[in-house]
Amino acid sequence: MDLGISGRRAAVAAASRGLGFATARALAGEGVQVAICGRDAQALGDAAQQIGASPIVADVSTVEGAAAFVRAARDELGGLDILVANGGGPPPGRFADVSDPQEYARAFELSCLSTIAMCAEAMPTMQAQQWGRVVAITSIAVRQPIPYLILSNTARAGLTGFLKTLAREVAPDGVTVNSLQPGFHDTERLRSLGAADTTGVPAGRLGTAAEFGAVAAFVCSEHAAFLTGAAIPVDGGANGGLQ
Repeated sequence: MDLGISGRRAAVAAASRGLGFATARALAGEGVQVAICGRDAQALGDAAQQIGASPIVADVSTVEGAAAFVRAARDELGGLDILVANGGGPPPGRFADVSDPQEYARAFELSCLSTIAMCAEAMPTMQAQQWGRVVAITSIAVRQPIPYLILSNTARAGLTGFLKTLAREVAPDGVTVNSLQPGFHDTERLRSLGAADTTGVPAGRLGTAAEFGAVAAFVCSEHAAFLTGAAIPVDGGANGGLQ
């Protein structure tokens, strides 16, 4: 299927590996001009070379770094049509393990405010041109909190509320805003958490990063122009709720 986005320009955050890299690769495979970022210049350069993307060294774990990446990507690409907001997650822990409220503040900057900052930089351009796609990579934890990830569960739920509200406000401008909620995919992040148990996954296996990237690329496509405000689980059926 031709996704109808060849020649479009995309900024994909935190894309030197994992789901961000897979998404950037899928978009590049559709003829999209892609800029990616990461903190490790060597890993970033290697990733960019593999997919033919423009590498931008940036740290999107802060508001300032996230906004700076979008500005740099827009300058590098000569404009911006697609934003894929992505980033690392907060450290694991239970309520009893997180004694300092400032840890929640840091988690919110990492997993909520940084995406808001990226949207703030990207939205005026998208609205002015009457076309845009925003896809935020969040987590299945937004629907069903994951044990021992209280910081991530809390921050990403707040982000989901923001994205839903933004989607309704900018829909008349031809801009869609959606989030993808990955379940258990075979990535370094999952392995580092020791959470590769597939017991609760009806598909009976971990998802691949490439499978996730393909879904993300479709959500950015012309075919998905009427899809906005959605929070889409990509989880092999793990979410047991009706919504």
